[in-house]
Amino acid sequence: MAEPTKQAVLDRLKQVKGPDLQGNIVDLGIVSEIFIADGKVYFSITVPSERARELEPLREEAEKIIGDMEGVRAAMVTLTAAHTSDGPRASAPPEASRTPAQAAGKGGPAQAPSRPADKPSVPGVKHILAVASGKGGVGKSTTAVNLALALKLNGLSVGILDADIYGPSMPRLLGVSGRPQQAEGRVLIPMEGHGLKVMSMGFLVEEETPMIWRGPMVISALTQMLREVQWGELDVLVVDMPPGTGDAQLTMAQQVPLAGAVIVSTPQDLALIDARKGLNMFRKVSVPVLGIVENMSYFIAPDTGKRYDIFGNGGARREAERLGVPFLGEVPLTMEIRETSDAGAPVVAGAPDGDAAAAYRQIGERVWAGIESAAGDEGRKAPTITFE
Repeated sequence: MAEPTKQAVLDRLKQVKGPDLQGNIVDLGIVSEIFIADGKVYFSITVPSERARELEPLREEAEKIIGDMEGVRAAMVTLTAAHTSDGPRASAPPEASRTPAQAAGKGGPAQAPSRPADKPSVPGVKHILAVASGKGGVGKSTTAVNLALALKLNGLSVGILDADIYGPSMPRLLGVSGRPQQAEGRVLIPMEGHGLKVMSMGFLVEEETPMIWRGPMVISALTQMLREVQWGELDVLVVDMPPGTGDAQLTMAQQVPLAGAVIVSTPQDLALIDARKGLNMFRKVSVPVLGIVENMSYFIAPDTGKRYDIFGNGGARREAERLGVPFLGEVPLTMEIRETSDAGAPVVAGAPDGDAAAAYRQIGERVWAGIESAAGDEGRKAPTITFE
């Protein structure tokens, strides 16, 4: 069965009346760019932020009309906020949008409870740790997954959220495939890999499907993957952040109670410039920077044992000292790390007693010490999230 065209979706949406029953949402110009992939239709509707809860039925109607179209497996419609005279543009509350379960074609219409107080916690999750980088290509995701496994080896209960909507890598890194199951209501049950609970957009769309989404839809999806997943009791939830310092990163930093952030960089100056930007972003939003990891720090030739500093060496350590943040450790560039990552068996899980895993385990110990120090006694137990 062929997928509908974007024009066919727009024509169908003209049946949906605009706010206050004036005109239709297409002619009013409040429908975003439409993205169609794998039989699923994604778009957002722009409404005044203060009316997001009131206009939830409008979103539900648009979603039902498109979901009933021939060739459509599921529809994901979100409400995003318009400019108002009272403030700048912002994302609509995530509770007013669809859940990842519904993006996967499951579940009924979402309800729209009011937004909780400042930086509400995630039920059962004691600490949320961001692993970030100023740019892509520095091995951030590989570092994040091995750091999560190192924390688990230290006796902690750990989950990992793949927050890179455009390039999710956790399914491949952990060797996990399939679709998440749905618990009661609209909550997803996370997948599991190597003892970690894991959630990623990569479980909800095909691996080769590009996510051509604008910022508000990305932010909504991220927030829902964080808050509408049955994480259970976790000591640490590691968030593999998207690279850079854009809307998604800023929203996570501002709206999620992060216990701290770890910055990943390679040794060369170009990467450190971008790492510095990421570090300063977290500082500006009052998130503790737990330290810097120097990834691909050096290479030991397996045949000769000779060391090569391919990207230089020690740059991240010097930068950490200059900025007054902890230096968490060096991770070498090795064939073992690359091969195990590609195979879905991260080195800390497959060879926990090896030299490569030892670097991550040491970093994990330092990160956990930093989390405990930053959180203090008050932060050891996160409050529960409540809705009206």
